[in-house]
Amino acid sequence: MTKEELMNVIVERIRNCKSCPLWENRTNVVPGEGNLDAPIMFVGEGPGEEEDLSGRPFVGRAGQLLTKILESVNIKREDVYITNIVKCRPPNNRTPTKDETKTCSHFLLAQIEIINPKMIVTLGKAALDFFAEKSLPITKVRGNEFEWKAGIIIFPMFHPSYLLRNPSKAKGSPKDLTWQDIKRVRKYYEQFLKERKD
Repeated sequence: MTKEELMNVIVERIRNCKSCPLWENRTNVVPGEGNLDAPIMFVGEGPGEEEDLSGRPFVGRAGQLLTKILESVNIKREDVYITNIVKCRPPNNRTPTKDETKTCSHFLLAQIEIINPKMIVTLGKAALDFFAEKSLPITKVRGNEFEWKAGIIIFPMFHPSYLLRNPSKAKGSPKDLTWQDIKRVRKYYEQFLKERKD
């Protein structure tokens, strides 16, 4: 089976999933989107209201900011793969519970297996904690990569919604630190593309 066919199987399973209570209030599932050959995946915590309505990840205010952050270093959304840990919207955009994350995580792990990225950029604390398998302070660990399964690099960044709540662009502000982080992601992205050519 091709990557597209495998991903279609996963998406169909996500659409039919009723394994946790989140399915009861969803309008649409939000499996993820992007390049299945992407060297980099971006993983957030869960869909919000706009995502639930459209079935697409990161399309609300935070998503529009993520698109701008990527474009600031000449990366298009379609160059990477963007998804969340849970595929249905938690009520009132709350953080997914540990049980919800655990129940839904096999879908994300299957997507990672299909895409086989070199790097996963975690957006926000919930995504970071999932890959770190423990609770970590995002303000202290963002920008510090660590190795995950099969040599995949995990690179934590602030969630775009956090930047919307902290709009200052002053040196050392979340926006300034995110600019430093995305420039490093861009360097990795170039390196991964070069490795593929060589």
